[in-house]
Amino acid sequence: MFDISLFAIVGFLFAAYAVVGNDALQTLGTFISSNNRLHWFWLFLFAAIILVVTFSYGWVINDGDPSFGRLSNAKKYPAIEVQWYHTLPPLVLLIITRFGVPVSTSFMVLTVFASIGGLTSMLQKSLIGYGLAFAVGLGIFLIASNTLEKFFRKTVHQQHHPIWVLLQWMTTGYLWSVWLIQDFANIFVFLPREITAVEGFTAMFAIVALLAYTFANNGGPVQRILKSKTAVSDIRSATIIDFTYASLLFYFKELNSIPMSTTFVFLGLIAGREYGFALTTKAISLLRTCEVALSDIAKAYIGLVLSIDMAVSLPFLARGLAGGGFPLDELVPTMAYAVFITLANLLLIPVGLHLRRKSNVRMITLATLLTAAALAFFIFPLA
Repeated sequence: MFDISLFAIVGFLFAAYAVVGNDALQTLGTFISSNNRLHWFWLFLFAAIILVVTFSYGWVINDGDPSFGRLSNAKKYPAIEVQWYHTLPPLVLLIITRFGVPVSTSFMVLTVFASIGGLTSMLQKSLIGYGLAFAVGLGIFLIASNTLEKFFRKTVHQQHHPIWVLLQWMTTGYLWSVWLIQDFANIFVFLPREITAVEGFTAMFAIVALLAYTFANNGGPVQRILKSKTAVSDIRSATIIDFTYASLLFYFKELNSIPMSTTFVFLGLIAGREYGFALTTKAISLLRTCEVALSDIAKAYIGLVLSIDMAVSLPFLARGLAGGGFPLDELVPTMAYAVFITLANLLLIPVGLHLRRKSNVRMITLATLLTAAALAFFIFPLA
């Protein structure tokens, strides 16, 4: 009945919990924060129903493929037999998630399965996603901070119109479904590209159970990131954030089927929003906004480099342990890829220095280096 290996099942469960405990909070975090007066079970039930409907719809229209075609390109994301080392990236992600670090699940999980072309496409789309989300967030909240958001701040302790509750729940349903379409690939990459009804709905039940645990735990450690941002516990502000984020993900869903990091889009939107507040109000200083936004990027970058290093080293290590030796010339397939990995790891030095002790010089240096690295990746793509 289940033609799935043990390592595939273990990897799936690790990835499912990591995704629900990390990436899902970008989608449901504001929903949980702004509805904290309700018992967690009702919030969970709403999210679970949407998950079941979205999964069922995707499984039916894609002939048993729950990833919505995100893994259909066999050259970029080949279907391979899951080995022991494929389970390690989601396990590492699980550990990192416990510290509330905003790591990209897409990179952490998918990179070890992807070809160079797959990694290149995914990273380019994610960088574009961050930039577009930042611009949209900045533009919206430059306008809204002294209009809508100003009104929200003045009336934060007043009874809100019931329409906001309805709007937020509708918006959350929209966002949750679009996000699932993007991120199901991060979970189901461990399973066959086409799964049976029994396999699929057993997997879905496991995800629902993990989702229940996350809600019962009030969102988990990653929820601290959202709580540190300005006014996300206001149901009206949360609705604007969720609708904007959902629309961005919907745009990228329609753009093409290449997987992308929803974390990058989320961080870009939140950073743009915070800059909008900093430039138009005294709620937060511009310097503090720069520090927080850059720190979020730095943490996400650590996860990105870690995922690339594991994608390169784990298969190499597995071949060596299996008796194939450790020939260094087989560690990376091309010289361009070797240069890319070397430079990416060297950038961890200024990233670590910034996170260890912040200063204006370190902040400007890191921002300049990361911007230059992103531009170079587009000018000199790996594939």
